[in-house]
Amino acid sequence: MGEKSLRTGYTTGTHATATLLACLYEYFDGLFVEKLALVLPQGQEALIEVQRESAYSFSTIKGDNDDIDVTKGCEICCLLTTQPPAKLKAQEPSLLEVKGVKIYIYAGEGVGVVTKRGLKITPTHPAINPTPLAMMQENATNIVQDSQEIFHAVFSVKEGEKIARDTANAKVGVLGGISILGTRGIVKPVSASAYIDSVAEEINVAIAQSSEQIIFTLGNSAHDYAKKHYNESSIIEIGNFVYDAAERLQKHTLKRVVFVTSVAKMCKVAQGFKNTHNKYGSIDFAEVKAWLNSELGYALGDEEFVTLKGVLQTLPTAYKEPFIKLLGYKSAQKLKKWFFELDLEVKEVETITLPNEIKEVLTW
Repeated sequence: MGEKSLRTGYTTGTHATATLLACLYEYFDGLFVEKLALVLPQGQEALIEVQRESAYSFSTIKGDNDDIDVTKGCEICCLLTTQPPAKLKAQEPSLLEVKGVKIYIYAGEGVGVVTKRGLKITPTHPAINPTPLAMMQENATNIVQDSQEIFHAVFSVKEGEKIARDTANAKVGVLGGISILGTRGIVKPVSASAYIDSVAEEINVAIAQSSEQIIFTLGNSAHDYAKKHYNESSIIEIGNFVYDAAERLQKHTLKRVVFVTSVAKMCKVAQGFKNTHNKYGSIDFAEVKAWLNSELGYALGDEEFVTLKGVLQTLPTAYKEPFIKLLGYKSAQKLKKWFFELDLEVKEVETITLPNEIKEVLTW
């Protein structure tokens, strides 16, 4: 049997756009729509189901898909009024202008507000990204009639604050709920690019707070270690994407990168793995044996190894720490080489190998 195809879906930005357009259809045309067609950023068309909640208020349920997506199934709502809303969290609304009409966009309950520099939206605007805003503006041109009217659109997400706890929003300074996101309008399942985009956003925010250092962590234990020893705003969990994360530093000036991971992942980086996921290959144990022999003077013998843990269990105690230090040093050298390739401004790299917390530093 063939491999099951993965389901795509639509972004929070697409769903939010649909609710606003439904409100505009009611206001300008007196229509109560149930299914709404809209054009996505790259020209495709999406058909989104909406439900009327009250006068000039529509909701929609973000559909299921095969992406790792905490917002699946969330309820997004828009309320359109001609009067400025009261009792909202402190914010500066975003503004859409369509055919002379002004639409002020607000973050209601469950939608976050940006409080830190470095994101695509500046403080203290609603956490509704530029692409969804542009999609709203573009699609509204087919509904809005030429006038000088002023509207206020309040977006809300049911239990959005709770959902946001499973995102990096609080860390990057988006408070009060989730972000309304999407660059293409479509959710591509299990997207590596989406993860790297998230890493890039976190880097932007971290460096906006301080250009001294970034802490790249690879793995849960590394992340837990970093949280105990560094300011959390400077910690970036990079998954397996070592080189891709480094690429996202290119437009920044940064003095120092700290790289924290397990001994096995550190060995992979030392051997030049730009991505440490198993699908990109396994540790070369012949090279490990060669390092031990040429640089530490220890012959590991003819035994076949399938894990680095097995190597460490075999090594005499006197060689274990020097071997781990060697891996950290070789990883630092590899990172330095990649930083030079990428023409980064970084001047120092430190590797921290867990669980022994063994540190190696290269400065240039």
